[in-house]
Amino acid sequence: METTTVKIDPKEEIGFMTVDETDFAAFSLSQQIRHLEMEGYVLMPDVLDAEHIAALKAELKDLPMGQKDYSEAQTFHHEPQCASRLVAELIGYPPIAEFLKALMGPDIVFTHGLFTRTLSGSPGISMHTDGQPFGSSIFGFEGSSPRLLRVLYYLDDLSPERAPFRLIPRSHLSFHAQANPYVRYVSHPQEITLCAKAGSVVMIPALLFHGTHPNRDLAPRELIQFGYRPAWAGPVQPMDEWDSEWVENAPAVAKPFLQSRNTTGKEWKQVHKPQGMQHDAPGINPDRWGD
Repeated sequence: METTTVKIDPKEEIGFMTVDETDFAAFSLSQQIRHLEMEGYVLMPDVLDAEHIAALKAELKDLPMGQKDYSEAQTFHHEPQCASRLVAELIGYPPIAEFLKALMGPDIVFTHGLFTRTLSGSPGISMHTDGQPFGSSIFGFEGSSPRLLRVLYYLDDLSPERAPFRLIPRSHLSFHAQANPYVRYVSHPQEITLCAKAGSVVMIPALLFHGTHPNRDLAPRELIQFGYRPAWAGPVQPMDEWDSEWVENAPAVAKPFLQSRNTTGKEWKQVHKPQGMQHDAPGINPDRWGD
């Protein structure tokens, strides 16, 4: 078992943990969408069973891992779906794909894949956003997409000691200067913590401030992170395209999401009264959550 020595700057210690006890298993589809849109997150328990998790872990076990610049215990592999067909199948995994279509509509682009293994001894991840409207050295131009969602598949239980996820609810809605997506925070007095079980999925919009607690457990914590967006919500500058041979050979369930990462609805020239305007758009109904 991989372990490291805990090396946490005393200035980054967080002296509290407010665990969210919401019964997400009881949520209807409309309640899931409302919680994601309004609060900035939703947790879906029991998406993967133990057999599926074990198979994914076996596929990912020997991937070459990089290390973050702030800790050798925070390790990662970019685009794991290109190295594992089983991971690639998750791109269009039906329980999540159906939710994404209800949330975004049918035309969805897969933008990003990441596998992380947070080793014992890793410090926490600072509060940050993954959405940065002009791009950045960390997220490239993917984060510039005006609508961008992160989907996190947890392969291990998140106990309070095992790098649980933390977030600032509703922070994605703020117009305040302190919601600048290029700013990072050590912590926030109103942040909450999600102690998800293995097999759970957590979804957040990229503009939500989020991070993790340290991994003080002896065991690592693994997750697969995917990015999705509506097809119209393209980046402000071009991104590298998916390898065409990989797309051609990708699992059928994933292919509907593997259109160009530069797909966009950008139309600079506008008219005030375009042809074909509609009289109905349920996706923006004020009562779309069933209130």
